[in-house]
Amino acid sequence: MPEEQSQTTMAVDELQAIIQRCQILEESDFRGEDFNLFQVAGQKCLEDGYAAQLLEVIQNEKNKVIIKNMGWNLISPLVRCILAYKQEDDKQEHCLKILDQLVQLCNPKELFLGLLEQIEQTSGEQVCPTVMLLLQPLQTVLLKLQNKKAYSVGLSLAMIMNQLTPLPVPYTKQQIQEDKLGLCRCCNAVVDFAKPFVNEVVKNMEKSSEYNNMELKEELLKFCMKSLKYPLLTAQLEQLEGIEEHPFRHFATEIIDILQDIRELMPLVFLHHKGRRSYWENQEFEDIERKNSADSLACLSYLMFVQHFGINCFPMVFSPSYLLQCNMTHIEVLLNRTEESMLSKGLDLVKVMTLCPIEHLRKKSLNMLQLFIDKFDAEGKYTLFRCLLKTSNHAGVQGYIIQKIKDQIHLSLTKAHDNVWFTGHHLISLLDLVLFLPEGAETDLLQNSDRIMASLNLLRYLVIKDCESDNQTGVWTILAKIEKNFLKPLHVGLNMSKAHYEAEIKNKKENRREANKSNTVCSLTVSEEKMPAMTTEMQLQVLHSALFTFDLIESVLARVEELIEVKVKAVMAENI
Repeated sequence: MPEEQSQTTMAVDELQAIIQRCQILEESDFRGEDFNLFQVAGQKCLEDGYAAQLLEVIQNEKNKVIIKNMGWNLISPLVRCILAYKQEDDKQEHCLKILDQLVQLCNPKELFLGLLEQIEQTSGEQVCPTVMLLLQPLQTVLLKLQNKKAYSVGLSLAMIMNQLTPLPVPYTKQQIQEDKLGLCRCCNAVVDFAKPFVNEVVKNMEKSSEYNNMELKEELLKFCMKSLKYPLLTAQLEQLEGIEEHPFRHFATEIIDILQDIRELMPLVFLHHKGRRSYWENQEFEDIERKNSADSLACLSYLMFVQHFGINCFPMVFSPSYLLQCNMTHIEVLLNRTEESMLSKGLDLVKVMTLCPIEHLRKKSLNMLQLFIDKFDAEGKYTLFRCLLKTSNHAGVQGYIIQKIKDQIHLSLTKAHDNVWFTGHHLISLLDLVLFLPEGAETDLLQNSDRIMASLNLLRYLVIKDCESDNQTGVWTILAKIEKNFLKPLHVGLNMSKAHYEAEIKNKKENRREANKSNTVCSLTVSEEKMPAMTTEMQLQVLHSALFTFDLIESVLARVEELIEVKVKAVMAENI
């Protein structure tokens, strides 16, 4: 007999032997030894690649009682084998059928514990594949449970979220598209897992005085609060070009929908005004829960008032001042964080400084931003500046931040303020965001003039204050990159812009007589508001003003390049 056939016979024979022994026993007569022998024999069949034979044993009607009592012991080796086999492998298909049979036949309580144990024991790269594999079986088993269903659902959701939480949340467009660990897919699968239990709560909402239903609702609320803190608080939630359905935006929509369905969305939005009873006698645990709750509520506020998730459900009866008062608590929570993904969510209030039509409110918000900047230490300011440069699309705000960066560099270069965050490699990383043109030579120089002037002034300061021999700021290290990404494209852009505007001026002057005869005017729309009509003379003034701006930029650019040339020549002369 060939060796392979012998091994097959041994593995299957051992299983058949224990099966035949147990078939003649009453269910109450099964012993611990029987359970152990069945587990060892079944595991050997799986690990040796004889899942097909094991499946036949499990599907045999005569073995129904045995599988009901002992089958859950096979969950651990079964999961290992399924994850080890490649998709479309016959052996994996047999293993998946075995899992389905166990879900149908096994004692729900014991199988629930077996499935949960597998999720608890997984780690690292295996977390998402394991959770994704076991969500459907776990859901089926939970729906079968009669007693302690709410507790079991809550335990399952808590275990799953605890396992997912250590995983890094994909943030960039590329990371989200790759979804290397499967977190994006897994989060949305967990929401689908929870939906039958949400539907159960909704269906029984009129009977919400029933303790079990209230308990299940509370467990779903805990799940939503955990989801708001992770992954949504960390996730990039802006709409990304090229991603048709953003997985975390979809997940956020689902979480908001659950909160709305169980009638907890509005109470949560205004939670800090009414308070919520504590479940902890231990003060330390209560403080931890309060912090976690604050993070979750800040994320919920961001989702509703910035990203407008669930805003259609929001009653339009509150005054703007009241909503601002409610949100200030959440803004403070977000701005006190140092993580870029969280800090940037709080910084969306920067829109007030640029879009508010009331001048004194714009100035007031700018003063508020300065107060927030002053509250941070050097590392906090560094992170804050990075976030503002990335999230603000307003040249005036960016110019303001670049000026603040210059102030911090000045403090760092004085002996009294030795600061690693605004010198060396940290500063180089920040300068990469400052000393470049977003669209190269084709950048709208007029629209970005505030930013460009601030960048040139910063570069001029660095060249004057930091000798090439010292190179404390690192600016001399990246001089070639600055010339390539900033100075040369700026030269080209200035030449193109000046030529364009000079041609426009010439054209307007030539057509002035005809325009005056026909009383031709030019209309202008700003922020969806139609501005007063512009005559040809007014248009010429605007064009000349633009040329003056270009001349100013060109003058500072020439001065910067002159300073660089002098410094470089001086160093070369010393070396000679």
